[in-house]
Amino acid sequence: MSSLFARSKEFPRTRKSQADSPPASPSAAARTLRHERLSRLDSGGSNPTTSESYSDRASARARREARLATLTSRAEEDASRDYKKLYESALTENQKLKTKLQEAQQELADVKSRLDKVAQRQEKTADRSSVLEVEKRERRALERKMSEMEEEMKVLTELKSDNQRLKDENGALIRVISKLSK
Repeated sequence: MSSLFARSKEFPRTRKSQADSPPASPSAAARTLRHERLSRLDSGGSNPTTSESYSDRASARARREARLATLTSRAEEDASRDYKKLYESALTENQKLKTKLQEAQQELADVKSRLDKVAQRQEKTADRSSVLEVEKRERRALERKMSEMEEEMKVLTELKSDNQRLKDENGALIRVISKLSK
C-alpha cells in the first residue's frame, strides 16, 4: 500500500492511480477470459487481420513500457534528490525567518516604549495644564483677597485718622468746657 503513495516534502501526499502502476501479471482466470473474447471476435464476422492485432499489441506494449519508464524515472528522480541539501536549505530559511521575527519583535518593543514615553509626556502636560489651571484659580483668589485686604487697610487707616481727629477734638472740647466751667 505504501508504494501507491508518493511522498515528498515538496509535493503533497497524493495517491497514484492504477494507470500509473505497472500492470500485474494476469491470473489464469483473466487469461481464459481474454482468450474467450478473442475467440468471439474471430467468430463474430468481423475478422481482424493479424497485422492489426499485432499493431494493437505493439502499441499496448509500447504504452506499458512508457508507463514503466516514467515510473522508473520517478523512482530514480526521488532517489537522486539530495534530502540533506533540502533539509539544510529549509534550516537556513528558518534561521532567516527567525532573525526577521526577532528584528520585528525588537522593533515592536521599541515602538511600544516610544509610545509609552509619548503617552507619559501627554499625561504630564495634561497634569501640568490642570495644575496650572488650579494654580491660576488659587492666584486669582489670593489676588482678590489681597485687594479686599488693601481696601480694608485703607478703611482702617481712614478710621484711625478719624479716630485720632475725634480724640483731638474731644480733648479740645474738654479743655474748652473746663475753661468755661472755671
